[in-house]
Amino acid sequence: MEPAVDLNMDEKELLESSGNLSDNAYVIEEEHLSEPERPLPRVALEDLPPALAQAARKVGWNRLMPVQSLALPYLLQGEDIMVQSRTGSGKTGAFLLPALARMDPRLRSCQAMVLTPTRELALQVAAEAGALFASSGLETAALYGGVGYAIQNEALKRGAHLVVGTPGRVLDHLLRRNFTLDDLRLLVFDEADRMLSVGFYPDMKEVQRYLPKRRLPVHFFSATFPPQVLRMAGEFMARPALLSLSREQVHHMGDMEHLFYQVRTMEKDRALVRILEMESPGAAIVFCNTKADVHYVTAVLRGFGFNADELSADLAQSRREEVLAQLRAGALRFLVATDVAARGIDIPELTHVVLYSPPEDPESYIHRAGRTGRAGAGGTVISLVDIMEKMELARIARHFKIVLTERELPDESDLARVVGERLAALLEGNLRKKTDLEQERMRRFSSLAAELAGDEDSVKLLCLLLDETYQASLHTPPPQPAVSVRPAGVRAAAGQDGREAGDRRRRRRRGRPGKAAEGAGD
Repeated sequence: MEPAVDLNMDEKELLESSGNLSDNAYVIEEEHLSEPERPLPRVALEDLPPALAQAARKVGWNRLMPVQSLALPYLLQGEDIMVQSRTGSGKTGAFLLPALARMDPRLRSCQAMVLTPTRELALQVAAEAGALFASSGLETAALYGGVGYAIQNEALKRGAHLVVGTPGRVLDHLLRRNFTLDDLRLLVFDEADRMLSVGFYPDMKEVQRYLPKRRLPVHFFSATFPPQVLRMAGEFMARPALLSLSREQVHHMGDMEHLFYQVRTMEKDRALVRILEMESPGAAIVFCNTKADVHYVTAVLRGFGFNADELSADLAQSRREEVLAQLRAGALRFLVATDVAARGIDIPELTHVVLYSPPEDPESYIHRAGRTGRAGAGGTVISLVDIMEKMELARIARHFKIVLTERELPDESDLARVVGERLAALLEGNLRKKTDLEQERMRRFSSLAAELAGDEDSVKLLCLLLDETYQASLHTPPPQPAVSVRPAGVRAAAGQDGREAGDRRRRRRRGRPGKAAEGAGD
């Protein structure tokens, strides 16, 4: 029987790779599996409640995928869980089947909600839900920006049981009282890491105000779980636990995330700009080895609109104090510095450290990395390395037992998509803050906006306005989760326990001369 919904290529390959196995067998790489403290037994398709198994078979499922086999026991029991698995591994089915079990078709109201970072993903999830729910009497509404409200309003008025949408548009409908979450029984964050990178955190927290006061099962699904996502989970879950099937071991279970990009030396300046735009850090220090590089990198960042300044050894003390005061006050988002100039900097709000130039010795890496992840907060360390520098970085990682993750440099199309999503979320948020009188004032430009959008040459004028709004956003750190929470049953990453122990030793030694080198990961 052919599936009623199209599987993407990753899902097809996974099913085909398990085609010679029995229905009770699962393709799971045990060495990459990380389960909660109290793991639940896996399930097969025939172990599911009859209604769920029947719905799965109707869309052509012959067996459960690994992520479904492992995650469904937790989701069906209503446990708070974070599930990490690569894109295309079957995550959507893993959270839609439990939603089917929890919803009552006789109750015409929203009973399950899935938040996604993009319109495309919302439509994809809604389509798969429509196929799975075909015989159940359950209806789905897809809510996303960039289109009118009429069709979405109609779906909500009919009493959609499942709402799938981007946080901004979902919040718009809640503010307009087009639907409520009083009867909500399940909340899912799909691709939670991307929602943070797009800038949806304020909207997600605003949506949280509309959630029922009673206990609600919450599930996070993501391909990666960097520290800020782990912290965000603690704001929505009572006791978050992590289930990871990561093949590449890209989950990060400590407070520090260590990434690197392989980049040609002559291309590091443009690579740095792309990475900072993709990561959108709250505040960052970019380390260089020479004063000349500090001056150059600062000029490049400023040229691209970043709120950046520099520190180097030849800077006057008054100027140094001025720069540091701006950094501490949040008035400066990006600092470019040498190791010597950055000594003594302790800013808890720093979310990222970028190594534009490789460290001159292993201890320098630890000192640089230690500028972020302070006071229990999460932090990310990013290294830009060429082929030879990559080998040295690997030796440092082995020496300090640091888990390194390699990332592919985003291309222009990826960057344009992410920046576009982030800007759209920002504009939607700004629009929601406008009063009725302000929105009435804006409407006088409706005909002009339509005329500009329809003319190829005039589109440049709209691009000018959008670019000015985006450039202004580079000066304002995006809101980030502030609570540091380690998921239940998750041990610290390699080097993390040593970092915490080193912090305790340094606190005891505070005030003594001859401070020793900092521990791994600090």
